[in-house]
Amino acid sequence: MKLTGVELRRISLPLVSPFRTSFGTETTRDALLVRVVSNEAEGWGECVAMTGPLYSSEYVDGAVDVVRRFFVPALAAVEGLTAVGVAPALAKFHGHRMAKAAVETAVLDAELRAEGRPLARELGAVHDRVPCGVSVGIMDSIGELLDAVEGYLDEGYLRIKLKIQPGWDVEPVAAVRERFGDVLLQVDANTAYSVSDARHLARLDPFELLLIEQPLDEEDVLGHAELARQLKTPVCLDESITSARAAAAAITLGACSIVNVKPGRVGGYLESRRIHDVCVAHGIPVWCGGMLETGLGRAANVALAALPGFTLPGDTSGSSRYYATDITAPFTLQDGHLPVPTAPGIGVDPLPDELAAVTTSTEWIPL
Repeated sequence: MKLTGVELRRISLPLVSPFRTSFGTETTRDALLVRVVSNEAEGWGECVAMTGPLYSSEYVDGAVDVVRRFFVPALAAVEGLTAVGVAPALAKFHGHRMAKAAVETAVLDAELRAEGRPLARELGAVHDRVPCGVSVGIMDSIGELLDAVEGYLDEGYLRIKLKIQPGWDVEPVAAVRERFGDVLLQVDANTAYSVSDARHLARLDPFELLLIEQPLDEEDVLGHAELARQLKTPVCLDESITSARAAAAAITLGACSIVNVKPGRVGGYLESRRIHDVCVAHGIPVWCGGMLETGLGRAANVALAALPGFTLPGDTSGSSRYYATDITAPFTLQDGHLPVPTAPGIGVDPLPDELAAVTTSTEWIPL
């Protein structure tokens, strides 16, 4: 495949309600979309980096800069480019996995569209629909939280994930468990605790949570191994898992018994599949996380979540969880599940009018 050009498109999409985590509150999705055009087809990728370097070291302006200045020229120099060749072509550039994932996804989408193959089949999916959970941000009150959870359960979500932080952990979990009984329930700390909090976090054990996600700093893998020995609640790693090699190391050290796979965090869907394979080989269940993706990123995540090792409901929520109007046809829950796209590539296209309405800038880079 020969690329003829790359479009970098910035969009600003308001959230239906503020989304608060331990590292900040988001009200708008400021995102970079990458569109590659080849002599055979075009493809789309979505960069999940946030506006500021809060969740990770990456941020949207930095992603735009590294794609424009370094990634596009590197890809232009590759003869017969394929999606498998994107990671090797960009390997000399350290980090920037979210930006790399967006570029690789766009190339993969174009390649599969040209060949008439859906992403789900390419990755090895075995399901035609995936179970859906929902991530519930930190609220101002327990009453507000219970109302929100009740609404999501009424919509059909099969699993509830509560964002927690010091001062907002045991009490909200206890309230949700008491109100809603044996609903599938897990928590996400987004690195907000330390090993010294082990005794406090053990107070969550009686609530029979599916897991506690990323309680410690992303670089503290040994700390997670120590914490895992002190908790009955299974420890799941998110930010710490940046590659299949990192997953293998964490599993070997006993730092986790569950892994959250976020394609943007690990550099793309091909590396996500490798992480899935490593976890399956070790008997470690995986699930697909979310980063407030639009329908473009959501479609690809649903395809990934249809692989056999994804045995827990992911954060693959319906479009209406975050957006009143998405830039693709909306993903709508059906009995707590989302259907896996079957069209070539990622299986969806942006809607021209909706995309134009939220676009803040575009840049075309001819090759």
